[in-house]
Amino acid sequence: MNFNTDIFTQFDKKWALLTAGNKESFNTMTVSWGGMGTLWSKPVVTAYVRTSRYTHEFLDKEDYFTLSFYPEDYKRILIEMGSKSGRDIDKMNYEGLTAKEVGDTVTFAEAEVTLVCKKLFKQELAVDNIPKDIVDAFYTGDSAHDMYIGEVVEVITNE
Repeated sequence: MNFNTDIFTQFDKKWALLTAGNKESFNTMTVSWGGMGTLWSKPVVTAYVRTSRYTHEFLDKEDYFTLSFYPEDYKRILIEMGSKSGRDIDKMNYEGLTAKEVGDTVTFAEAEVTLVCKKLFKQELAVDNIPKDIVDAFYTGDSAHDMYIGEVVEVITNE
């Protein structure tokens, strides 16, 4: 299992689709906050999802999720996936993305790289523990994030 990347730009500049659920029922959303590293002697990713997001419901009930990364020409699709809710549009059959089952979850055939993750941990980000300037910038009038840590159990490359 190998994934070589600039971890400081992978989420922030390229973004990713976080997908949870199964082939019959799933949702996906764009994420730009996350990290990669090692925890409990396991390769892990960390992703942050607002409690108000539809994908949050799928993450809570499923054991696996994927983070998938795309070529630059998919930026328009990533913008759509981050600005529209699966409650309002059919993300399971979105034009330009082909859902693909991987184990107990879903990715998309167009992804350059997919990290298949087993959920290990979830923690609410307590706004009281966050510096005021960050709260003012990111949480005024919006729901807090939950932090999800997933063990990377498979790296799928589309070469």
